[in-house]
Amino acid sequence: MASRNPKGVDIDDESEISSGYLKIHRYRIRHERYDGDWSPLLSREVMDRGAVGAVLPFDPIRQAVVLIEQFRIGAWSAAWPQPWLVECIAGVIEDGETPEALAIREAREEAGCTIKRLEPIARYFSTPGACSELVYLFCGEVDTSDVGGIHGLETEHEDIRASVWPLEEALDLMHRGEVSNSMTLIALQWLAAHHQDLSDRWQCAR
Repeated sequence: MASRNPKGVDIDDESEISSGYLKIHRYRIRHERYDGDWSPLLSREVMDRGAVGAVLPFDPIRQAVVLIEQFRIGAWSAAWPQPWLVECIAGVIEDGETPEALAIREAREEAGCTIKRLEPIARYFSTPGACSELVYLFCGEVDTSDVGGIHGLETEHEDIRASVWPLEEALDLMHRGEVSNSMTLIALQWLAAHHQDLSDRWQCAR
């Protein structure tokens, strides 16, 4: 059977069912199918997260990365053995803020480090079946000589530990299955493949 590229979406109804820490909307929609017909009327809930920026700080001189650890309610509610997850730095992009500005700001707030330059890694939806969250992921050049300790904004009740990891040890951590956050997995896998080229380019640009 020949297929076509569907484009149409028909909204029958939209309502907000939660406006708390998480904003959730319910949609009643139909969408065009690959065979040219239309789906039945579907009821779908979507968590509205908007855009998120994330950055893996990398020191090309020391061949080291900065990773943070913090408590995650989702991991806890899923009965994950260790709900204090190892992650790269991330945050929600504010109105009028660029993804690059967010990455620089969050690196300062969550790890006390200064990003010198950014390299785009990917732009992707984290959970498109149920969430609108769009992630802008970067690698950022840093000097790790004085990075570490407890960070975070008191106004947001953040309790974040930042640590410097030799790149090989961070990759070993990933290979042992001790990194369970998607943006961190993507960033570390990308850096494993690109760290030499990135180091050469960043050091030549000094």
